[in-house]
Amino acid sequence: MKSSYIEDLENWKNEFTFYIEIKVRFSETDLFGHMNNTVPFVYFEQARIGFLKELGFMQKWVQDDQDSIPVVADLQCDFLRQIYFDQFLKIYVKAASVGRSSVDLHYCGVNEREEVVLTGRGAMVQIYKASGKSKQWSEEQKNAMLAKRNPSYVK
Repeated sequence: MKSSYIEDLENWKNEFTFYIEIKVRFSETDLFGHMNNTVPFVYFEQARIGFLKELGFMQKWVQDDQDSIPVVADLQCDFLRQIYFDQFLKIYVKAASVGRSSVDLHYCGVNEREEVVLTGRGAMVQIYKASGKSKQWSEEQKNAMLAKRNPSYVK
């Protein structure tokens, strides 16, 4: 299945540099031993938070004196292969594009055989805590997010 947000899977996959490792827990599987279809969204959250921590954003957003926070505006997952209990996965995340106050994050789940098992994307928006209105990214934030991609593969 080809996802609309992926033009060329190999090039797209090679742009990722940041990932977290996950082991599928028994409680994350269904009656048939497959990973439940809600679980990737939790994995995406873990990867996203790790990515934002590495950029230094999360540490600032959680401070009491900060006027802004990130919110997820949409999120999708495409399942490419079955995933089972006890499998190890790498969940990659990258900023595919950065807008005025939003960022389009892409996710790639890879199994132990380096097969892509799931892909995903989602928009995250920076908003003011008090008003809920969008807050523009600084140039420093934009550059930090885009710099995390593998420059050898970025168009």
